[in-house]
Formats: sequence, structure tokens, C-alpha cells
Amino acid sequence: MSAIRQPLAARRGFTLVELLVGLALALLVVAGGGALLTSQIRDHRALVLEARLMQDLRTAADLVARDLRRAGYWGDAGAGVWSADAAPRDNPYAALAPDDAASDAASLRYSRDTAENHVVDSNEQFGFRLRNRAIEIQLGSGNWQALTDATLLAVTEFVITPQTEVMALGADCPTPCPDESESCPRQRLASFALDIRAHALADAAVSRTVRALVRVRNDATAGTCPA
Repeated sequence: MSAIRQPLAARRGFTLVELLVGLALALLVVAGGGALLTSQIRDHRALVLEARLMQDLRTAADLVARDLRRAGYWGDAGAGVWSADAAPRDNPYAALAPDDAASDAASLRYSRDTAENHVVDSNEQFGFRLRNRAIEIQLGSGNWQALTDATLLAVTEFVITPQTEVMALGADCPTPCPDESESCPRQRLASFALDIRAHALADAAVSRTVRALVRVRNDATAGTCPA
């Protein structure tokens, strides 16, 4: 049997122009896919950085807020209350800063005694500060440790703003005391606005801010009722 011979035109392949056009179209598709993949990887990386940055900032803000709420805690707070039998005793842990202006540092004290000794011990002194773009925490006298990781994020703003209100207690005395008198009993209601701003070191465009309002639970009292 003789083979069936096809016409020459039917056996012709792609021309060089057709190959170049096809190659160009393939390169366009690959380039588009590569650009889309790169964009998705970049967006995913930014989301991971944002999530980690927010987690670190919220953790730092929670720790600062926790200690600020404890400021002034005294194991024998009853001794600071006026009574007809004894004069009130000053709270040794009452010192708290800042007390009148915004600052990038704070210092506070609170009792950790099992049995109150009325003395501010070394391990009862605490504080926070911004140093070298990292928040540091004081755990005892002179013992400063990093609260945020300076290799992962740069803290550009750490502001603690005090908000104080004084409540007169003179009307509660057995003999009413004029509210305008500085010697009359009064209670200092303290709270702080906390603002922290930072950006990721891996991408400075990834920046976040955390804000919190902290109410101090141990209100300081001063003054005495008239005899």
C-alpha cells in the first residue's frame, strides 16, 4: 500500500512571527501572574507586621495600665482614714508622677508586703520610660528592663498625661469644714491618658497607635477634720 501524501501547505508549522507573538503573549501572562503574586506576598507581609505590631503595643499598654492602676496601694489603708481617736497616717506609697503635665516617663509605688511594714522597699518601686525608641519598665530600685523589643519595632511616642480631680470631703466631718480650706479632708481622683505610637523596623510604613485611659484605684486623701 502506498502512503497517503499530504499537500505541502497542510504540513507547514508555525512561522517565526507566530512564535514571537505567542512568546510575547506568554511573557505577558507570566509577568502579570508574577506581579500579582508579588503584590499578594507584600500585602500578606504587611498584614503580619501590622498584627504583630498591634499585639506588642497592646501588651505593652496593658502592662503599663495594670501597674498605674495599682499605684499607691497600701496594705494598711485604714490607717490613713481620719477618726476621732487617731490622726490619719500618711500613705508611704502615695508618690506618683507625672502629676501635672504630660511626660514620657512615670514613677510609682505600691506595697508588696505580706505584712505591711509602712516602708517603701526596693522591690516596691516601679516606673516606665521611653529610651532609645523602646519602652522600659522598672522592676525595683534601679532595675530597668526592656518592655518592647527594639529589634522588631521602634516606639516613636510614649506619652502619659495625668488627669486629676479633687473631691472635697469636708461636709462629712462631724464639724463641717469649708471646702475652700486646704486643711479640710479631700480626695485626689487620679487617672492617666496613655498614648503609644510605633512602627515596624522591617517596614516603617507599618505604623500603629494605641490609646488607653487608666483610672488609679487607690485614691489619695489629705487633710483632717477640725477638732
